[in-house]
Amino acid sequence: MFTSHKPFQLPPQDLNRLQQIVRTTTLSAGLVRRARVLLLLAEGVSLRQIQAQTGMSPRRTLHWKKSWLKQGLDGLLDAPRAGRPKKLTVAKEAAILAASEEHPPGSTTHWSTRRLARRMGLSNVTVMRVWHKAGLQPHRLRRYMASPDPNFEAKAKDILGLYLHPPENAAVFCIDEKTAIQALDRTQPALPMRPQQPERQTVEYVRHGTVSLFAALEVHSGKVVGRCVPRHTSEEFVSFLNEAVAVRRRKAIHVILDNLAVHKAPVVQAWAKQHPKVTFHFTPTYASWLNQIEIWLGMITRDCIRRGVFHSVPDLAHKIMTYIRLYNRNAQPFHWTYRNPKKRIRVSLSSVTRH
Repeated sequence: MFTSHKPFQLPPQDLNRLQQIVRTTTLSAGLVRRARVLLLLAEGVSLRQIQAQTGMSPRRTLHWKKSWLKQGLDGLLDAPRAGRPKKLTVAKEAAILAASEEHPPGSTTHWSTRRLARRMGLSNVTVMRVWHKAGLQPHRLRRYMASPDPNFEAKAKDILGLYLHPPENAAVFCIDEKTAIQALDRTQPALPMRPQQPERQTVEYVRHGTVSLFAALEVHSGKVVGRCVPRHTSEEFVSFLNEAVAVRRRKAIHVILDNLAVHKAPVVQAWAKQHPKVTFHFTPTYASWLNQIEIWLGMITRDCIRRGVFHSVPDLAHKIMTYIRLYNRNAQPFHWTYRNPKKRIRVSLSSVTRH
């Protein structure tokens, strides 16, 4: 009967290593379970309780404990399995990776496992395993836009400074617009979601018209002021500025905008001269992602517009404004996080986090 065991102590270094293994999502489930068992043993948990928590029998638990005491971390690894040894050498694997980084001959734009396997004289499964191990996905494509703005660094530093260290007694607003939002109505009612089946909508639709949405995000509070207009013009933009920004009783107001022509129209420039406490900050060329309102516009597109069914233009505008009112009830400032492959660097923009 396995009812008790002699507790053993883990050195701090080994304890930290086992805890890292338990938290990981990339190692095998078997190794993670063995590390968890050792941590439970170090805590003095009985063998029967360990079996109830992990499903590992007392005999196997004692086996891995003995293996750990004898070999350390290497003792938790699986022993070499019987069978034919691998034929894929390190040099051959490197050759597959080198060929994968080259463009295929002819007009083909990217490799497939079978196409590269024929060239290398291997099976497509072997190529797939090498790609999976190296994290290569030739079938995927990401696009990017590099900003040609010669003053990119200065403009970006100016805007990030407003986020990280806003001036005292000043308000910071991020303003942008979502133009030509279509009021699409479906020809048939939507079919609700069911087990193993998503919600379904008809492919055919009826277009009732469009509206444009002006939106202003207050960086400090995270609240949004919105306005739906039939046309996207500089006059409508000035009217929205009067509604969202000019009424704020602050010593200074800073407005972050992109380089859309409407934002630099003569009527807007004249409005700025009439409001000296308002300062415009324009994002670098092709870098509107620096404007936090873009995050919120993506949210309303995903949550309200993309799958919405609108019976008329007023119905579309009503649902957009309803979404804004509900959003403002629990509005929080955005918290941006920068990550790199080696370590995680957090740049805090506020005390509240929104993922």
